[in-house]
Amino acid sequence: MINITNEDNMELMSRYEDNYFDLAIVDPPYGIKMHGGTRQYNKYENKNWDNSIPTKEYFQELFRVSKNQIIWGGNYMTEFLFPSRCWLIWDKTIHGNTFADGEAAWTSFNKNLRIYPLNICYNQGKRFHPTQKPIKLYEWLLINYAKDGDKILDTHLGSGSIAIACHNLGYDLTACELDKDYYEAAMKRIKEHQSQLRLI
Repeated sequence: MINITNEDNMELMSRYEDNYFDLAIVDPPYGIKMHGGTRQYNKYENKNWDNSIPTKEYFQELFRVSKNQIIWGGNYMTEFLFPSRCWLIWDKTIHGNTFADGEAAWTSFNKNLRIYPLNICYNQGKRFHPTQKPIKLYEWLLINYAKDGDKILDTHLGSGSIAIACHNLGYDLTACELDKDYYEAAMKRIKEHQSQLRLI
């Protein structure tokens, strides 16, 4: 079941008991102003959501409601994270341009560091979010770090890629997106994907 709401993530998490979710996979703001309207992202509307990282209270709630976590951009948030040997590196395979060669995700797992090479444009379709990640990237995370029957949490839905990956692999997802425009665009994208699968 895919359950997505248009609300603040603190409100969503407050409704759940301790350790309700098996795995949180989140992509919160990195605090590096990649929200649109900048030189690199001038084709996207400036919505100012990437001015700062989440608060200490956000991380406290995230760790309360989930047993394990994968946090994209964790290298920007180390003040709120404990040391981990299991970092995940997304190698975007396009190197030497003005953007980073990859992105890092902090995890709570006691496993080895892993690098996953995947072209940034793979399986994207039409982009409407400036930090939209590929569906295939989320499928890789679920295949390698989730177990059958796990309940997945995402507190920053963005483009909805994780919802499509959960749908494809049969995982229950609870997610929210605060911005109404992104929420509506993501829901449209998810429903179109589900409709296409039904027609096959």
